[in-house]
Amino acid sequence: MNVSATQPLAQMQHHEGTRIPGEGGVWLFIFGDLLVFSLFFATFLFYRAENAALFDQSQAALNETYGVFNTALMLSSSWFVAMGISAVRRNSVRIPVALFSLAFLCGAGFGVVKFLEYGEKISQGINLTSNDFYMFYFLFTGIHFIHVLIGMGVLVFMIHYCRARPQGYSANDVRNMESGGCFWHVVDLLWIVLFALLYLVK
Repeated sequence: MNVSATQPLAQMQHHEGTRIPGEGGVWLFIFGDLLVFSLFFATFLFYRAENAALFDQSQAALNETYGVFNTALMLSSSWFVAMGISAVRRNSVRIPVALFSLAFLCGAGFGVVKFLEYGEKISQGINLTSNDFYMFYFLFTGIHFIHVLIGMGVLVFMIHYCRARPQGYSANDVRNMESGGCFWHVVDLLWIVLFALLYLVK
């Protein structure tokens, strides 16, 4: 095993409890993204309070099964990513590739379910202009889906990153992988909040 790759990694593991995973720049992006979505969520709740009856009626037309299934997919994908990052820290190569691939498949499954859900709504004549609830529904879930696609691209990068380092990882390699993992966890977190707001809040 390459000593130059494993020695910095050992030093990083020694200080594991005192550092923030990933690169600082990624966390700035994450906090900015969370701030924007927080404004989205606050706006949604304001409009909901103004017209609760319309929002309740529109919400009742959503297929909760789709929402629950996609939530299970996102939570599973986050677990796969977390286990993959843990394996990277142990200097494993094959295990992270398998786990990140499973996370990617969960993301792809999420996309398939979302397209089925969109198709169902459009076939019923429901679209972005139907009312305020559906405007928020299509806008927020659409923006989130863009995040999912970006996250899937990040997962592909992480898979190839692991394969390109068969002899182990440097401390910088681990930070890069952690940065990708942190972004995917944020995508998962945003969906959980969206699921609660759009499908559950009464």
